[in-house]
Amino acid sequence: MSNTDTLTVHLGGTAVIRNEPVQARSTARLATLLDSAAAVIDEIGYEKLTTAMVADRAGASIGTVYRYFPDRIAVLQSLAGRNLDRLMSRVADELARAEHASAVDALLGLVDVTTELFRTEPGFRSLRAGDVLDLRPPMTEEPAMAQVATTVSESLVARFDLHDSAELRLTIASALEVADSLVARAFARSSGGDDTLLAEARRSVTAVVAGRL
Repeated sequence: MSNTDTLTVHLGGTAVIRNEPVQARSTARLATLLDSAAAVIDEIGYEKLTTAMVADRAGASIGTVYRYFPDRIAVLQSLAGRNLDRLMSRVADELARAEHASAVDALLGLVDVTTELFRTEPGFRSLRAGDVLDLRPPMTEEPAMAQVATTVSESLVARFDLHDSAELRLTIASALEVADSLVARAFARSSGGDDTLLAEARRSVTAVVAGRL
């Protein structure tokens, strides 16, 4: 792939990264820009992020930012894509853990994974995997959380010999959506997370899937 005038497509076919890095130095620079964007988002939220803020936090010129990203939306989309990749990696690791004796145990483990990402992954609390972004025109691809739900459903069906069905997949997707909403609320005003709401997330997941898995 050429390193000039290249647009990499991520997240629903939207052009995100200009000049896909092909050298270690460029890859490191891109990671620094995304890390810097995440740090700023942790402080002020994704709505107020500007490319100038990213450049300032990274100690880079604004031209460096625009070398990789055409605008602030591209920065947000690229960071959301990285968050999604990291979430999916953690989800896969959690679902593979031998100590989960049931599908419910595995789903509760995913609540804990999400909670840990909210606590430790800069920018995740505000942006997560990008579904919170209000983009126009509307994105036509499957939302990030729907992608997670599909992966989780397929894994649980295979591991615990569940009967795959549209109802089962809806149940799992609903449990994950409820957990995501409650965990997000738990961190809305607390960087450590509200313990009562986190406990409610686990209880709600169990209630949603009760008798259905």
